[in-house]
Amino acid sequence: MKLIIALIQPHKLPDVKKALFDADVHKMTVTNALGCGQQRGFTETYRGVIHEVNLLKKVKLEVAVNQDYVKPTIDAIIKGARTGNIGDGKIFVVDLGECVRIRTGEDGREAIG
Repeated sequence: MKLIIALIQPHKLPDVKKALFDADVHKMTVTNALGCGQQRGFTETYRGVIHEVNLLKKVKLEVAVNQDYVKPTIDAIIKGARTGNIGDGKIFVVDLGECVRIRTGEDGREAIG
């Protein structure tokens, strides 16, 4: 079992969701996030005052999958999120020690589905 965490551009979320649905991955958690990386933000002027914006809007996707869905999930996220520009995002794959479905009490592979 793995937890796949992806940080992507907000405007690419519909494309990533479509790619995941096409890869038969339907369960995910989506959260708005702020962050910066190689982009390092930008500056803008408002009423003569310069503001440095170094935390940019991102979307964080979390997808828990069984081992056989790891590669298709990563490929789908890349397919939907890639623009070829700096700031496309990152994907992290983390071992998932345990998963329990609250409704039924199932655990492990059966709980992820």
